[in-house]
Amino acid sequence: MNKNEKFVITINRELGSGGRTIGEILAHKLGVSFYDKALIKALEEKYNLTAEEIEKMRGREIRWWEGLKRIAGIGEGMVDSSYCLTKYGKEPDVLTTENVFKAEAEILHEIAEEESCVIAGRCGFFMFRNHPNHLSVLVHAPMAYRVARVAAKKNISEEEARSIIEKVDKMRENYVNRFTGTSRYEARNYDLVFNAEGKTEEQIANQILMFIE
Repeated sequence: MNKNEKFVITINRELGSGGRTIGEILAHKLGVSFYDKALIKALEEKYNLTAEEIEKMRGREIRWWEGLKRIAGIGEGMVDSSYCLTKYGKEPDVLTTENVFKAEAEILHEIAEEESCVIAGRCGFFMFRNHPNHLSVLVHAPMAYRVARVAAKKNISEEEARSIIEKVDKMRENYVNRFTGTSRYEARNYDLVFNAEGKTEEQIANQILMFIE
């Protein structure tokens, strides 16, 4: 990757590994924007849904447009209840997993065309696999390490933290597998893979910088 030209760095990470913080630190050091939850915010505006509900729906194993319709207030009496008016009352959108994924891809590619950036998650490793100046990173860590971090951060028991991590792991893996046909744990999808245990977020960000330079 050439940091002197427009670039995209994507960071896939396990919950509790510190990957999001690493992305933020890296973006700051490179002087570029960092995108994560802001992307979900854009989807929220597109579909008039809350970020929390989109996060819940997007990673389930089955099609979830019926849930989206219900949340958006679509009644059963509609002629075609798979349609939902946008926030601004314009043309209706068909709410399917494919559409949300495509919306994310559109947003990501629009961003990448305009500026260099660091993106966390969002199947970025797959969406930008053909980008000429893309670095793909995976940050993972042992379960015990992740449990301890999540429990401390959220001030919950380790049992609760483990339950949250297992659910998020399953949701993310389902989402990635559905739209990429691969596993987010497949090392061949990444240029760099880091085990976060025993390292600080700053150290990992610096190692990524060393690789770039």
